[in-house]
Amino acid sequence: MTSEAAPARGYQVAPQDLTTQISALAGIADQTSSLVPSANRLADRLPMLGTAPPAIHLAVRLREAAGRSGLAGEIQSAGTELTDFHRALDATLAEYVANDAGAAQALRSTGGAEA
Repeated sequence: MTSEAAPARGYQVAPQDLTTQISALAGIADQTSSLVPSANRLADRLPMLGTAPPAIHLAVRLREAAGRSGLAGEIQSAGTELTDFHRALDATLAEYVANDAGAAQALRSTGGAEA
């Protein structure tokens, strides 16, 4: 859980839990990106369905479905989205931690918080 209810104090963000989730997300993005070359190899192969015109037509359509606008493109797009989300979440967490530390320091310097 990334946040939890504190009795009579609202919610608390747990940065260490978010860091764990960010690391897991990075791993998923890497695994997704590693699928792209495999999908491209699949798209490069023409399925061996025979030499009859309908079989050749079907083989070409299957090859197109696995190419840039098909499976390989979808995997690459998913990898890009995951990577972008990972970067945004990582940057947001870093900014939150920095702002929280700054607020804590400001409170300490004014005597508004216990050390």
